[in-house]
Amino acid sequence: MTAIGYHAAGDGALALEPIGRQANEGLVSRVLGRLFGSGEGGLTYYKLGGESGADTSALDVGAPPGTDVYSPVDGTVVGITPYIVSEKTLGARIDVQPVAAPSLVVTLTHLRPDPALSVGSSVAAARSKIGSVLDFSRVERQALARYTQDAGNHVSVEVHPAATLALP
Repeated sequence: MTAIGYHAAGDGALALEPIGRQANEGLVSRVLGRLFGSGEGGLTYYKLGGESGADTSALDVGAPPGTDVYSPVDGTVVGITPYIVSEKTLGARIDVQPVAAPSLVVTLTHLRPDPALSVGSSVAAARSKIGSVLDFSRVERQALARYTQDAGNHVSVEVHPAATLALP
């Protein structure tokens, strides 16, 4: 893992609650945190997009291209669709419905799906390989690159409400 970043995702993604310490927070926040002991240790993350109050509905986990990506939750794959950037297909969007929260769907992008994965596959958190990180450096300037010593390649994770059917 090269870096962790949060940013706005739009399109109905739910806000995520960062855990750890924000590495790029403003001077006043850093000083106040030290004076009054914010006590947040562990992981360090970045808010991407330049604003200290930026939304946190997408999580980017930096890794070199080719890095294996494992399911973040126990669940069922409910969708594998092409991921389109600038009218070109670049890998896939993989949607996983968690067993523990069937009203949600966890979406992963910026990866090449594992050939053994199909819609309906059961996946286990941290044990089921779902794909590998793709190199997006030729098609977009990646925000994580500001905080790493590489191109900022990553897998992006969002959480959305699951689609529901309206009954007449």
